[in-house]
Amino acid sequence: MYCNSDWGNPWRYLQPTTDINGTLIASHRKMDRRWWRAQAVRYLMRFQTEYTCNLLNTERHAAFGWEAAKLVLATPSKEWPEEVREEPQSEMEQFVWSNHKPWMPRPLLSVHVRMGDKACEMKIFEFEEYMKRAERIRKHFPHLVSIWLSTEMQEVIDRTGSYPHWNFYYTNVTRQVGNMSMATYEASLGRETSTNYPLVNFLMAAESDFFVGALGSSWCFLIDGMRNTGGKVMAGYLSVNKDRFW
Repeated sequence: MYCNSDWGNPWRYLQPTTDINGTLIASHRKMDRRWWRAQAVRYLMRFQTEYTCNLLNTERHAAFGWEAAKLVLATPSKEWPEEVREEPQSEMEQFVWSNHKPWMPRPLLSVHVRMGDKACEMKIFEFEEYMKRAERIRKHFPHLVSIWLSTEMQEVIDRTGSYPHWNFYYTNVTRQVGNMSMATYEASLGRETSTNYPLVNFLMAAESDFFVGALGSSWCFLIDGMRNTGGKVMAGYLSVNKDRFW
């Protein structure tokens, strides 16, 4: 009876979709850890509590609410009434369309920029390097104009003005200025904010359609795990650097 000795090593069959400097990373010495870590992250994040959903709804409304409202107002089925009354829903609306997720601009690119004190662990790159990779994706998908940007650095947010042909979305939170350590920064935000806003950024990144980051960052590594286990492996991941263990 023939036995394939590799059946217990699924990471050996993963199609390479991680790009670093124009080259797909087909394998490295931590492929097994990457695979198991991705499964664990997906398992731990499988259910969203009411608390988490409320956090996401608040941020979605803040980021996309005006655009969604404009779309609704631009295409009314009849003259917009002075008083809005809730009309009875049909069975289609109740049992089929009700399962749709909240509106987001699609396609959406997730960009996580890691700088600051991370320089002690990996080579860091300026925001421009991340945007070069975003532009590379856009060459193949010209309808891509929206970026969900997560970063701790205020200077990154300030530089978004240099890219007027992109629509940037990000959480409204105080960010680091200068060489403040991560511990000091998180303490300045307080426990609740420093916990909630990264969680929102993480889940928003996982819902995105394209990904740019720095796999030397553990946060980007986790986002990549959600990509690999959420039906988006073929979206690819463009990284400015390698994971520090590769």
